[in-house]
Amino acid sequence: MRQNARGIAATIAVGLIAAAGLGSTAFAEQPLVDKLVLSDTIQPVSAGQLDRAIAKANSDGAQALLVELDTPGGLLDSMRGMVKAILGSRVPVIVYVAPAGARAGSAGFYLLESADVAAMAPGTNAGAAHVVSELGKMDETQMQKIENDAEALLRSSVTGRGRNAEAAAAAAASSHSYTAQEALDQHLIDLIANSDTQLLAALDGRTITRNDSSKQALHLAGARIEVLRPTLRDGLLGWLVNPNIALLMLVGGALLIYLEFNTPGTIVPGALGTLMVLLAVFGLDLLPIRFTAVLLLVAALALLLLEAKFGGHGALAIAGIVCLTFGTLTLVAAPVPEMGISPAIAIGVSAGFGLITVFLVRLAVRARKMKTRLGAEALVGSWASAMEALTPEGHVLVEGEIWLAVASEPVAAGAQLRVTGNEHYLLRVAPAEGTRSSQSPA
Repeated sequence: MRQNARGIAATIAVGLIAAAGLGSTAFAEQPLVDKLVLSDTIQPVSAGQLDRAIAKANSDGAQALLVELDTPGGLLDSMRGMVKAILGSRVPVIVYVAPAGARAGSAGFYLLESADVAAMAPGTNAGAAHVVSELGKMDETQMQKIENDAEALLRSSVTGRGRNAEAAAAAAASSHSYTAQEALDQHLIDLIANSDTQLLAALDGRTITRNDSSKQALHLAGARIEVLRPTLRDGLLGWLVNPNIALLMLVGGALLIYLEFNTPGTIVPGALGTLMVLLAVFGLDLLPIRFTAVLLLVAALALLLLEAKFGGHGALAIAGIVCLTFGTLTLVAAPVPEMGISPAIAIGVSAGFGLITVFLVRLAVRARKMKTRLGAEALVGSWASAMEALTPEGHVLVEGEIWLAVASEPVAAGAQLRVTGNEHYLLRVAPAEGTRSSQSPA
């Protein structure tokens, strides 16, 4: 009986081990697809995310990298780097414009067309890929060179994948945009899918053309999708690269540093302000900055300081705020509106910072001009009241204090006097002209 029980236990153990082995084998044989979600503007942060995602997909045995894309566009240099990374990937890259309502605008269209597989969800659109200069108004010839270079990059990507180069060139030359169905009909994308699962199922067994013209069959049946989460670094950089956040941190940090100069020894405002300014400069350094806007900001600061020190009946302050507003509005040379500074934030920050700067600097200048309130020197010009008859010396009451004073002429008790000077703590007073009611003591 005991031997039978042992035999049953051994059989169960062997069965569990075999089941576990089969399960692990099935899990190991299940295709892996890494997924990266890009739902922001195209800039150095998003370019870094794609580089790391491609590197991970190339190293962890993934069958493909799925990039879910929703972007209005972005920087030309960042887009070029991302296209280069996609074309050089050993693992096939699938760019999928999703969910419904998403778009692959401007630079995003280049990413879509450079992918091994281009797909869109219903209700999405792509195109409007005309190049916009990041350096403001340029020479016509130079701008034509940039446009031709970008269109050549797009044509090479499309031709290598067997897609419609003419339709793609129309999106770059005339900012034409396509719905998902129009893009499919024009052979700009390979398929339309409602979800990731449907997309991978439709691609299973399909043979694609790689960038080097080689053929590769996709095996994605029942693939396990592993979403690549952004790191803490990516989240922080993505937050800093927002020009509105960078502007607010720059202004707030500058005010905290000014507060530290006016109240030395507090340490916290100065340290926090310095950190905020450095982070703001770091974020703005990732964006294209117009130097003419920087000059406007410097001129605005100079005008505000002149208003605070010399006074200009508000004219200098208004001119400074106007320069500050135009400087902040044009600070970032944004190729798409989403990368620019919000007009409401620019106006609010400029007006608030200008008024606060004028007020604080004016207080500082006034404080420096005030005489030291110590000793008899501080009483010169003050009102006094004779406590007794001065013939010519006697006691007077000045700002709640009793002083010995000498008058230039005899003075009756209770007379209103004005302090005209002092000598060895002996005040010199003279009868006041007019009534005290018009000018009361401080």
